[in-house]
Amino acid sequence: MRIAQIAPLWERVPPFRYGGTELIVSLLTEELVQRGHEVTLFASGDSITTAHLKSVHERALRLDENIKEPGLYEQMSLAQIYHQAHHFDIIHSHVGYAALPYCGFVKTPTVHTMHGIFTPDNEKMFRQFAWQPYISISEAQREPRLGLNYIHTVYNGIDLEVYPFQAEPDKPTYLAFVGRLSPEKGPEDAIKIARATGLPLRMAGKVDPVDREYYHQKLKPLIDGEQIQYLGEVSHEEKANLLGGATVTLFPITWREPFGLVMIESMAMGTPVVGMALGSVPEVIAHGKTGYVCHTLEEMIQAVPEAMKLDRNACRNYVSHRFSVKSMVNEYERAYKMVLGANA
Repeated sequence: MRIAQIAPLWERVPPFRYGGTELIVSLLTEELVQRGHEVTLFASGDSITTAHLKSVHERALRLDENIKEPGLYEQMSLAQIYHQAHHFDIIHSHVGYAALPYCGFVKTPTVHTMHGIFTPDNEKMFRQFAWQPYISISEAQREPRLGLNYIHTVYNGIDLEVYPFQAEPDKPTYLAFVGRLSPEKGPEDAIKIARATGLPLRMAGKVDPVDREYYHQKLKPLIDGEQIQYLGEVSHEEKANLLGGATVTLFPITWREPFGLVMIESMAMGTPVVGMALGSVPEVIAHGKTGYVCHTLEEMIQAVPEAMKLDRNACRNYVSHRFSVKSMVNEYERAYKMVLGANA
């Protein structure tokens, strides 16, 4: 197949540090190339890929302080893609609602993977283009009330080779938290859990501009540099070491997380996850086997010592069977054939 992959321009593909969507786009693209497909990746110019790379800007928009209107570059990219849509059998969008207005002007079908959430504003666009083929990344992400044409659910996958299994946690024992330091990720609750259990907590993740006030007012006073440590925005290797060495990873989200990549990253390295039962968490964690799915903060506190007893090999095997790159791409290939068959 001749496949166009549309990635967000905000981060490089793959991301240098943080960027779950860009990581998934990279893994999908490289595996499709390996399988013999002709893939064109539309992404930032500093992206690294074996596919054909096309870009309207030389580097990730987040890294260019001269960029004042990032949406303009996204529109330039989409215009470029759909102008040459006849060169592709299928177009795969990872940019949310942005590509929707273009799809009806070309014969080449577009399939849309939903990586984010629905808002009162973007719902208006999705309702208008409900007939387009959509892929959800978890069952929990779907909003039946919108009437979208969901054709498949494809769970995110990871390359297990870059997440080496660690049979035993590091000593001294500690808890891990990895993610944006924002209210919806629950870092305050992670700190409460650490204090209640008496275990050290090591936190890693970026602070977006919109969350800086939250960080300085709510989180920074709680970070003592001893029991509660903040490591900043870490590289992949640093993240892997952090998750693999932890006795338990905390995932105390306060919102309906569409997937939560850090959960499978942690379990792949053998570290069980204790998460809040919101969004995709019940679909990703095997309760009582690879972690615990909890409904309250108190349940999470009580689950930590139980999770510490879980079999780390079971965590690794679970991810290997359910969330590998190969299984993810198998399902995407199936989705492509479904769309192409419907358009034949």
